[in-house]
Amino acid sequence: MMLVIRPEHYGEFVDELSDMHRLRYRVFKQRLDWDVQISGDMELDEYDVLRPVHLLHRSTSGQVQGCVRLLPSIGPTMLRDTFPILLDGQPAPRSKQIWESSRFSLDLPPDAPKASGGIAAATYELFAAMIEFGLSMHLTENVTVTDARMERILRRAGWPLRPIGKSHALGNTLAIAGYLEVSTNALDRIREAGRIPGPVLWAPVIHVAA
Repeated sequence: MMLVIRPEHYGEFVDELSDMHRLRYRVFKQRLDWDVQISGDMELDEYDVLRPVHLLHRSTSGQVQGCVRLLPSIGPTMLRDTFPILLDGQPAPRSKQIWESSRFSLDLPPDAPKASGGIAAATYELFAAMIEFGLSMHLTENVTVTDARMERILRRAGWPLRPIGKSHALGNTLAIAGYLEVSTNALDRIREAGRIPGPVLWAPVIHVAA
């Protein structure tokens, strides 16, 4: 199950957001040993205070097992402000039709179901959610900073990264920045490869008294 958490609904999902930061700690600090900012058993950084949109993937039991963070490119972004080396001298994207995705992570059990290419079904569902959200916001592309491993997964999934520049060694990983297409064609490819029958997003609804 996918969950969209917009800034105006943070207060309703405090537990889910805390679980998300713990998941990011497990993935980025414990598993990948990246140089990230931590607080106790949570990973969080300066971009989390910019009130991003979060997409969370939850198991059937409600456990947060995947996430991605989304911010408009017209404000501060990781690519522009933290990893400008990946631009290779090109200008950072700044458009209402382009948002930045970051902190894509999954922590799945070994027996998690797979889809095409041996990729976890949950990975496809997060990809589909990113595109569905982008279409709802009339975006044309996501821009992202990722590593070589994820770049290969994106290509196998049928949602290839369009690189901005060449890859660079950052800490203990090989990083690259690029664009991901937001279109109905891209969504159709991901749904087919991921064996996803329809929309994956659910968004909280505020009921206003008459």
